[in-house]
Amino acid sequence: MMRNRIAALVETALQTAAAAEELLSSPFPAVIIGTPDNPDHGDFSCNIAMQMAKGERKAPRQVAEIVIRHLGDGGGLLAKTEIAGPGFINLFVAPGAWQSALLEIESQGAAFGRTATGAGKKVQIEFVSANPTGPLHIGHGRGAAIGDTLCRIMGAAGWAVTREFYYNDAGQQISNLALSVQARCLGIEPEDPRWPAEGYRGEYIKDVANAYLGRETVEASDQHTIANGDPNNLDAIRTFAVAYLRREQDLDLAAFDVAFDVYFLESGLYADGSVDEVVQRLIANKHAYEQDGALWLRTTDFGDDKDRVMRKSDGAYTYFIPDVAYHLGKWKRGFTRVINEQGADHHSTITRVRAGLQALDMGIPQGWPEYVLHQMVTVMRGGEEVKISKRAGSYVTLRDLIDEVGRDATRFFFLMRKVDAQLVFDIDLAKQQTNENPVYYVQYAHARICSIFENAAEKGFIAPEHPTPGALAVLSTPEELQLIKLLCALPDTIDDSAVHFEPHRLTYYLTELAGCFHSFYNKNRVITEDTALTAARLYLLKRTAQTLKNALTVLGISAPERM
Repeated sequence: MMRNRIAALVETALQTAAAAEELLSSPFPAVIIGTPDNPDHGDFSCNIAMQMAKGERKAPRQVAEIVIRHLGDGGGLLAKTEIAGPGFINLFVAPGAWQSALLEIESQGAAFGRTATGAGKKVQIEFVSANPTGPLHIGHGRGAAIGDTLCRIMGAAGWAVTREFYYNDAGQQISNLALSVQARCLGIEPEDPRWPAEGYRGEYIKDVANAYLGRETVEASDQHTIANGDPNNLDAIRTFAVAYLRREQDLDLAAFDVAFDVYFLESGLYADGSVDEVVQRLIANKHAYEQDGALWLRTTDFGDDKDRVMRKSDGAYTYFIPDVAYHLGKWKRGFTRVINEQGADHHSTITRVRAGLQALDMGIPQGWPEYVLHQMVTVMRGGEEVKISKRAGSYVTLRDLIDEVGRDATRFFFLMRKVDAQLVFDIDLAKQQTNENPVYYVQYAHARICSIFENAAEKGFIAPEHPTPGALAVLSTPEELQLIKLLCALPDTIDDSAVHFEPHRLTYYLTELAGCFHSFYNKNRVITEDTALTAARLYLLKRTAQTLKNALTVLGISAPERM
């Protein structure tokens, strides 16, 4: 919001200086506006003078002096500008400009924070993509929170987002699932020697078996089936088990407020010949060769450390070939930008999939698709790691966490660290209703503001609508101005989060905004004998509540009015 206005001022100053023949570079480098680490050095900074100095054959500070001269006060937007260090331009926004920005925040309402950076361009984001072999675990949960929030952030930044869930419905894991359910149907327990060697042992397998024997009907987002009930019909058991566990995933994701536009089955890639088409094209392009009875892809031609097997000696394809076929399908569907959110254990697949896509020679750019890889989650309770679930047996499920600490806390905790950092999920902290709990701290700021409005109304004060800029000039204390500056930073934060795929930036922003509000409230009375000041401060808090709610909504988290 304010950053874009500053950038526009600098661009205009450059064009004016060029027209006056004081600067020669054309076209000019992109104007990048940053924020100084030390607020005493200004609200914003710009390094354009250092970028242009060589082309202008001038010292950076000389270029900076020219730019500053043509900036002036920016039509009242700037209080002052300074040159720092080798040629940084530090810019100080006038208090009146900050105060007037509150009116723009009000006018945008629930849309404040949203930008048009994406300009409606298409992006597909694939996330979760868990095989239907059991309940979603906490790793899936972190992926769901990150992927869903990336979708929300990209949407808020103006992109047209398609959400996709891809899963294997016919591989070895699914065979193991079917054999496990069949064993339960036949009354075989996991401790029995007849139990499948790679079978799934969780209690949920018994639930699937009972539903199958009971001839239940299952409706999932992309599956519909009626149980056959015959314990000897393995194909029918397989079909039912996949549908049943997809429905379970739907329930987990619904509890987490996560939805998808497209579900894609790996089996479809074999059924429609996509996998064979990819293999034949790789062979025709002379990127494949046979060795030791297997078919190999020369992935080393595209940056891999060694060549990879595509088709094993037994005729089965390795896992990355259907992945290549799947992504080729994304490209054919018109998604020139694709982001995959996956666990860090998928790191090794990136080079192989990209190599396969390059080897197809179909104009797919290098580095496509883009990847976001999240690290592991460790769940702690009472200072000890929680490793298993009664329902799943071998791991903690997403439903366990949601049931125990709630959706909001689960989402916030999954999002409050960088995606490539390991996360410790402290259940005890997530359940605390104290300022030590970050999501409580942020939500309480919103609820506290709502209680202030109720108290003010009882005393006859209501936040004004559409005040004049002059009426807001009384908002001049350091705490008030800092609060306004943070409110104005939401659009920039959303844009930066979208560019860098870093939803944690929004959790940091909200924590800082909540802290700034609490600091303001502790140092400044809202309801005073000065009616003009009271009205202005109520208006400021109205915009603060609006901004807190808007940012929480992008994270998929509620903004309670009472706590």
